[in-house]
Amino acid sequence: MMGRRWIVVGLVTGGMLTGCQEPAESTLPSAAEVESYYEYQAGLEAEVTGNVAVITIAQSAQQLRRGGSLWAKVGPYIFLFTEETYQLFEDFPGLAAVRVVTKVGDARVASALLARDELSGVLWRRSLNIAGQARRDGTRRVTLLEDLVDWGEAHTDFTYNDRYTRR
Repeated sequence: MMGRRWIVVGLVTGGMLTGCQEPAESTLPSAAEVESYYEYQAGLEAEVTGNVAVITIAQSAQQLRRGGSLWAKVGPYIFLFTEETYQLFEDFPGLAAVRVVTKVGDARVASALLARDELSGVLWRRSLNIAGQARRDGTRRVTLLEDLVDWGEAHTDFTYNDRYTRR
């Protein structure tokens, strides 16, 4: 009887000690690894702050003049709801969120933070579909860009610079 108690105590203690170790899968990407997931010729920089990947995108002032507040708002979502972001979450389980910041020169235009657990598999597929249609046909069908902004606002923590998003 006494021997069984020690076995139970040993198993419980061993389980507690195992639970205290940091899991091997909590790895984070380097800034260079984050950048390697995305291709964008106009300017893209990445950094990892804590357990959040921050991607900064240079947005064209001309694009904002033509597209107005809608293009200012949609910028982060074009990059956030992508296979690349999905794959970052898959490849780096320690990554808690991805933030995309769009800028014109030194001025921040918009920012959106997508938390790892915000989207289920079904919602990821829906996100990729909405963003893909917006990227492909958004210049001809502005409602697709509006749909992407609505989706992004429903699933991210976002901020917009009033200078670029006033109507």
